[in-house]
Amino acid sequence: MEVDFSVELGRDDPTLEIPWSEPEGRLHYFNLKLESSALVMIPEAAQFPELRAFLVLLNSPGSPLESAKCDTWSTTELQPEEEIFGEPWKFAVYVDLLFTHSAKRDSFSHHEQYLKALTGLLRSEPEIAASAEFILRRCFYHQDSEMREGFYFTAYVFGYGSDESHAQRNCSVALCNVSCAMLRGFPAPPGQKSAL
Repeated sequence: MEVDFSVELGRDDPTLEIPWSEPEGRLHYFNLKLESSALVMIPEAAQFPELRAFLVLLNSPGSPLESAKCDTWSTTELQPEEEIFGEPWKFAVYVDLLFTHSAKRDSFSHHEQYLKALTGLLRSEPEIAASAEFILRRCFYHQDSEMREGFYFTAYVFGYGSDESHAQRNCSVALCNVSCAMLRGFPAPPGQKSAL
């Protein structure tokens, strides 16, 4: 599986606000960590069971992470760098993720260490027609009528195939690999805590 990690903290780069809502109010933030029953309100999770399983696992009490936003889509429009897979279809998932503990949300170095360890772990996975990309970004957290600046990351997982269903299957395998890697402990240097 192809894996990449990057940082987007420029003035014009995407950011996230927690909680968020669309201007029309049709879509908005659900805190699945505190209210797991709200998962039924997320249509993408109903349409793609593997995304549902990913959200359940990443928002579970034992996880250091929680989700903020997600989407899925499929397309035959590929970027030049995706042509290495030799397949015409792509099925994609993205999930915006943040650390549950506020001290970790504020720490750029914690995010960077975590994502470097995660990408290193995923590069050892068996080769499949799939890729994952993690982008570290700026987040604005609203708490008690105040706004605090911190970080979050977006996880993109892509599966490629000869048709939409094959691409979706490869995305499912990759998403499972990503969720397992996210919850696996990473060894830390002596005197330091684990990246998790």
